[in-house]
Formats: sequence, C-alpha cells, structure tokens
Amino acid sequence: MQLQTLPEQPIVTIEPRRSWVELRLEDIWAYRELLYFLTWRDVKVRYKQTALGAAWAVIQPLFMMIIFAFAFGKLVRVPTDGVPAPLFYYVAIMPWTFFSNALASSSNSLIANSNLITKVYFPRMIIPFAAVGSGLLDFGIAFVLLLGLMPYYGMAISWQIVMLPVLIVLTTLLASAFGLCMSALSVIYRDVRHALPFIIQLWMFATPIIYPLSLVPGKWRWLIRFNPLSGLIEGYRASLFGLPFDWIGLSFSAGLTLICFYAFGRVFRHMEKIFADVI
Repeated sequence: MQLQTLPEQPIVTIEPRRSWVELRLEDIWAYRELLYFLTWRDVKVRYKQTALGAAWAVIQPLFMMIIFAFAFGKLVRVPTDGVPAPLFYYVAIMPWTFFSNALASSSNSLIANSNLITKVYFPRMIIPFAAVGSGLLDFGIAFVLLLGLMPYYGMAISWQIVMLPVLIVLTTLLASAFGLCMSALSVIYRDVRHALPFIIQLWMFATPIIYPLSLVPGKWRWLIRFNPLSGLIEGYRASLFGLPFDWIGLSFSAGLTLICFYAFGRVFRHMEKIFADVI
C-alpha cells in the first residue's frame, strides 16, 4: 500500500486584508537579507569608478560648512547660539545632506530597479528602504569628521549625546517616509524627478540650517515647526553642544515623522500593485 504524501505548506499565504491596506512591515523582516544586499549594492555603485571614493561623504558637508561659515558667519553675522559658526552649520548640514541625498536616490529607486520589479516578487518597500539605508554610511563618515572638529574648536561632548541615536532613527524614518511617497509617485508621474530638486532646495531654506530657530519671530515659529526637520535639526545641535532641548518642537517633529511614515507607507502599499504594469 502506498503512503500518500501531504502537500508541502505554501511559502506565501494570501489572506484577506483586515482594512483598506496594511503596512505589513513584517515582510521587510522576512526579506531582510535582500534588504542588506540591495543596500550594500547601492553603496558600491555609488563609489564605483570614483577617484576619491568614500571621501565624497566628507567633501560635500565640509565645503558647505566652509561656505556657510564665511557667508553667514563672517559677512551676514547670523547668530549661532554661542556655538562656533563652522560647527553650528556642520551639525545641521550632516543630517540635511543625509536626508536630501536619501530622498533624491530613493525617489528614483523603483524606476532604476524596474527589471527586478517586473520579474520577481518581494516587498517593494525594500527598494526605497535600501536607497535610504545606503546613505547612513555617508552620515557615519561625516560624523567621524565632526568628532575631530569639536576638540579643535574647544567643544566638549555632553551627556545629552544619548539622544543622538533617537534623532538618527527619526531622521531615517522621515527620509524613508518621503522616499516611499516620492518613489511611488515617480512611477506614475515622471515629472517628480524634475520637480524634486527644486522642492529640496526650497525645503533647505525652510529648515533652520543657516539660522537658529531662536532667530525666527515667535508668531511665525509655529509655522516652521510644521517642517518635521526643524525640530530634528535643533535636536542635533542640542544633543551635541549641550544646548537646551526644545522638547515641544522635538515632540512635534517626532509625531509628524511617525504620521508621515504611516500615511505614506499606506499610500505606497496601495499603489504597489500597479508598479509592474506601468513602470
């Protein structure tokens, strides 16, 4: 008598959704190895056939710091809350450079990986997440330079640096949120890649990078706080220089970051079913 073998359990189980659309972030964990390899691939492609390699991660924020310190520190004499002007600008340029580069690279990530999307299944969120994650290496390299600049300008690291990991996580979530939104829109509307550099440029002036938030009149400060990067940038300065934390502004930025991540994640999940057809 032959024994009947039971069919193998399916690898992927399709179940009805409990709501309009779910984030299903557990899928990212299930495909974490793919996320790692795509992130590392983006890092290698970025510096492939470059003469200076990873040095570009330092050159960009360093030269921006020099220009800002001369133009706004020496000529315009913008107040810097008692912090040496080069450090004041550099600490803001670091997260801004990470955010802007991550947003620019993730917005075009789905189109650049169209061959993968049309041939094999995996959570599409992994592609913009990998583009954002690859920028963390540049952020880390730029941060090493900051550790050398602080003693040079006579600034000591305070205990408030314990907030730095929280700020980095929030910045990464914010970049991932807008990366998901822009990458999904760019699949359908190719105008995004033309409009995004202009949007990023305007966004920089709406963020307290070249000026402290204390310089903004009180009646307009609430409007600046609707920019989630404003509280985060001020948080970096407070964490590294021992300045007083604006807990209201930081909490507001954290709340906006989580709302954006959830909302844009749902938009991405809702749109991803048509990516393979229109990309």
